[in-house]
Amino acid sequence: MHTFVERSLAAAKGWRPMLLGSTLLFSAVIGVGASGAASAATPWTGTLPRANCDPGDRVETGLQGQTTIAERQSGASKTAYTCNLQLVGQFTGEGTNYQMTWFDKCAYYGTRNNAAQAHRGVATIDASDINNPVASAYLNDAAMADPWESLKVNERRQLLGAVQGNGGNGSQPGFGIYDLSVDCRQPQLLAALNLEPPTMTGRVQGHAGDFAPDGLTYYGTDRGRNVIYPIDVSDPRNPKLLAKWKAPDTIGYPHDVMVNEDGTRLYIAQPRVAPAGNGLVIVDVSDVQKRLPNPQFKVVGRLYWTNSAEAQMARPIRIKGRPYILMTDEIGPGGFSGTRVTTACAQGLPAYGLARIIDILDETNPTLVAELKLEVHNPANCSQFQTDHSSQSAFIYDSHYCTVDDPKNAKMAACAWFQSGVRVIDIRDPYHPKELAYYKPAAVGTASRPGSTLNGQNRTWDLSSSNIRWVKQNGDIFLWFTSHDNGFQIVKFTDHLKQIDPTLFTAGK
Repeated sequence: MHTFVERSLAAAKGWRPMLLGSTLLFSAVIGVGASGAASAATPWTGTLPRANCDPGDRVETGLQGQTTIAERQSGASKTAYTCNLQLVGQFTGEGTNYQMTWFDKCAYYGTRNNAAQAHRGVATIDASDINNPVASAYLNDAAMADPWESLKVNERRQLLGAVQGNGGNGSQPGFGIYDLSVDCRQPQLLAALNLEPPTMTGRVQGHAGDFAPDGLTYYGTDRGRNVIYPIDVSDPRNPKLLAKWKAPDTIGYPHDVMVNEDGTRLYIAQPRVAPAGNGLVIVDVSDVQKRLPNPQFKVVGRLYWTNSAEAQMARPIRIKGRPYILMTDEIGPGGFSGTRVTTACAQGLPAYGLARIIDILDETNPTLVAELKLEVHNPANCSQFQTDHSSQSAFIYDSHYCTVDDPKNAKMAACAWFQSGVRVIDIRDPYHPKELAYYKPAAVGTASRPGSTLNGQNRTWDLSSSNIRWVKQNGDIFLWFTSHDNGFQIVKFTDHLKQIDPTLFTAGK
């Protein structure tokens, strides 16, 4: 992927080199599979070692990942916190929703679908000049008006797709798909339709989803109804619903999904509040890939845990040739209850959602390799962060989406950690991960951002939640991401990190 990205960006003009409950149990990992064999190495469950920041960076003053009460009350959090990453370009617009995707020199992100917005729907960003990204189009068919977390691109077929979230009311099973091949700055609508007749009962709703790598299938998820539904997009002007499949456990439901390279495995982030059912589910979807009639979905392996909840995403990666899943949970073990932080702290558990690395060499028996925890996830620090936020039910220092610099040979992971910002982690030795850098966007107070989920609040924080794009160009590495109030942003790794470890910026091991 990076070869394509580097080539396209170098040629671009201006480019310069839910949910409820507070019952918590002991921290545990529960594996379900045919094999009982465990990895010989001991999983990493400690706090990530702190990054070595440039002396000129504006670093956090409290715990790793924290914005302290003093910083919030004094207005200090209205300036970004940086460590080995610097902002080089931004398009604030009217704010964003939860997801961003990209193709060529363009980015696409959802917005709140607020009537007060001047431009509703998915914003298309032309980032050919990284210092001055601009909006070039807005997509506002039914699915793009509220794509929630389903907004995804298939590079192989140059398609942008999404299923309709519609604010969570579940009234429409809409699907929208666009052609990006002519000009990514002006996506061309190929189809916007309801997948099922309005009179049909048990209709599917959109929330998240992803393309199979060959671009012939889009898998939508309906977490409200416990359904995953593959859509045939081999003819993108005529998408067809192929099947509807209930998640493997009645206590679970699907969040986001990803597909392996040959299209035969679906990696499901199955969220559930503790005590059980939250984690990774691996499913054989060969029947869908082969387009067999009445396709069967076969569960291959599972791994559950109870020390965080609401599994968000499960990304397949390789580190030195070995297959892993990079996974996140978007909330702590108490779910969205109003006492989730104090309850977790009282029971000695992490108060916020974690990221983790899972070994899937034996896919029937996935095993934990590492929990990616900041100092704000350490229960021993509860007294220092427990009152940072006026409400304990909102997203605080929880993880959401992670990507890697190279899925086929990952060295670094970049994770969106809501109020902890974008954090970069060295995963070359997955049993000994360490923090490398972070960028925490500025709070905007009461500024108007009608397209942001935070609009109307007096914010002492911003929420970073999107997938993160890695762009390598002439020895530099850039990250593209969105945060809800600050919109689309491009940050660059500073020379300080290169000087500390130049091997991070070179090809190979």
